[in-house]
Amino acid sequence: MVCGVTDSAGNSGGGSIAWNGNNWAMGCDFKGKNLSSAQVPAEDCGGKCAATQGCTHFTWTTFNGGTCWMKQGPASKDDAYAIVDISTVCGLVGQTPPTGQAGTTTRYWDCCKPSCSWPGKVSGSNAFVQTCSKDGFSVLTNPNAGSGCDGGEAFVCNIQRPWAVNDQLAYGFAAATIPGLSEQDRCCSCYKLVFTNGPVQGKTMIVQVTNSGSDVNPNQFDLQIPGGGVGKFNGCQSQWNAPQDGWGSRYGGVSSRQECDNLPPQIRDGCYFRFDWFRGADNPSMTYYKVQCPAELIGFTGCSR
Repeated sequence: MVCGVTDSAGNSGGGSIAWNGNNWAMGCDFKGKNLSSAQVPAEDCGGKCAATQGCTHFTWTTFNGGTCWMKQGPASKDDAYAIVDISTVCGLVGQTPPTGQAGTTTRYWDCCKPSCSWPGKVSGSNAFVQTCSKDGFSVLTNPNAGSGCDGGEAFVCNIQRPWAVNDQLAYGFAAATIPGLSEQDRCCSCYKLVFTNGPVQGKTMIVQVTNSGSDVNPNQFDLQIPGGGVGKFNGCQSQWNAPQDGWGSRYGGVSSRQECDNLPPQIRDGCYFRFDWFRGADNPSMTYYKVQCPAELIGFTGCSR
């Protein structure tokens, strides 16, 4: 049996893979048959391979909640090929996949201009997160446009909402505070979140950091989910004529899928996401890892580092 991830782009060889110093990488796979497999977390896959007789290299995927595919035979970085799914990890025996950092999640959707949309928020770059006019669709080109939360014309774009790639993987956006990193260091970077409790335990979400917040604690990712609560600022009132405290509770948002029907149709499916793919999870904990940004996320924000 071969690992269930294929290279839809036909890429081969290790040249396009971002290897780290320990001979593991994300978004890659090895060709050839599997020696065996085991359901283990990504960080345990290298050790599991090393402890398995004959295993020389491995691939970890989100299949079945997290599966380590152990392989045998001569292998080097040049035998790996890049794939679209960057939640996948591949590596050589004796080396370990990345060690994640424990964190927490919350949720919000305040309709305001994200903080990473202002100029100068990405170190060494003129990049910034795109904003939209009041319709949430027409992209603004001026990074100095005032926020809709302060009477300006710039709001979060409707498209910057989460969506399911498959049952185990989703993409989205978040505000985050990461110890040791300034806002200029984290704006427009991407992280893989592997949920560790609740109904989404074992599922993976890859998010791009588009925002910050004085009420976002260290190691906290505030997931940008329509109907997730407006929090401190309610730009949705001026943009969509939302209630004074937003849809549902000001902190936490709507409490059922049916309440999502109160949101504008332009962002309603992002609210449904919470009760479908996210299974109604209420601020689950997770382990996060820095990863390369998927092209889809960059395409929706126009921002890359």
